[in-house]
Amino acid sequence: MRLSARSWPVRAGIVCGVGLAMLGSASAAFAKTTITGQGATAPQLLYQKWASNYGSAKINYQGTGSGAGINAIVAGTVNFGASDQPLARGTGSPSLDGSKLVQFPSCIEGIVPIVNVPGVKSGKLKLTGAVLAQIYLGKITKWNDSRIKSLNPGLSLPNKGIIVVHRSDKSGTTYIFTMYLTKVYSGWKQQGMQITWPAGVGAAKSSGVASAVKQHSGSIGYVEYAWAVTDKIAYAQMKNASGGWVLPSEKTFAAAGTHAKYTWSNGFATNLENMKGTTAWPITGETYILVRRSQSSYATAHAMLSFFNWAFKSSTGVSDAKKLTFVPLPKTAVTAIEKTWHSTVRAGSKPCW
Repeated sequence: MRLSARSWPVRAGIVCGVGLAMLGSASAAFAKTTITGQGATAPQLLYQKWASNYGSAKINYQGTGSGAGINAIVAGTVNFGASDQPLARGTGSPSLDGSKLVQFPSCIEGIVPIVNVPGVKSGKLKLTGAVLAQIYLGKITKWNDSRIKSLNPGLSLPNKGIIVVHRSDKSGTTYIFTMYLTKVYSGWKQQGMQITWPAGVGAAKSSGVASAVKQHSGSIGYVEYAWAVTDKIAYAQMKNASGGWVLPSEKTFAAAGTHAKYTWSNGFATNLENMKGTTAWPITGETYILVRRSQSSYATAHAMLSFFNWAFKSSTGVSDAKKLTFVPLPKTAVTAIEKTWHSTVRAGSKPCW
């Protein structure tokens, strides 16, 4: 069965606005400032929530995909870009040094396989990385295939074809997902934000994948966990690197996140896929913010960094992340990030933080 992704309704990128609050002279100044950002759709729901609860500036964020977010910040058409794939240091293009950008994580997130299998409730289907890779390679094409049935002896699986759904656009979610598959299955060779898929049909953005899986019986896709929860789509449990069966949750993402390293020397980049730990979720990653090192306006740059500082430190920002099952950054990470802001983000010769 082959479906056209064009027939699937895809929600437009969310533009997030926040109310204005006059909280002293600094807040009054920020209230007149509009901060624009675009990029990754995996954390889009969190950025939307942060924006709606922030009271000291107007934050407009569009979920356009990680590739588009990187392109926008390199071109200087937004105040910040967002990507689930970190850029490397160095002088290439795009790169942090070559494009004169600062990169820092905003939270830890989990990518989950979402499924629409008749009679199978959320969290009941068990999958390993090897089986997941073979589904996306087109080597497993039926839900009652023996390789799936052997993992699920008590589950009634239908004799139904599998509709494989993947991202069609340049996606950081795809980067994390394919990075994981290369680590767990030797037959999976491709890794990146946009690959030549061996099987399946594509949909744009996280919203497109979620909509496709929700609407088409027998389908499987991959999205950040918050999309599965918000759209009420069934998800699978996974076998991790330590041999444990785990369900996606803030706690299992945090267990994988304990392996993260927070240093500007490597652009704060950390790969968290397939980490050891009995409770670690295997398809875990960080999502990143990109800003320009040289800022044309101190006031705008300071307002932007103040927004992220609020998101990382305030009880509301931390609570928003947890409610959407994202993992807030540890204090050590926030301290390292703020030091990098101070030393690297400038308007002329003036530090913006």
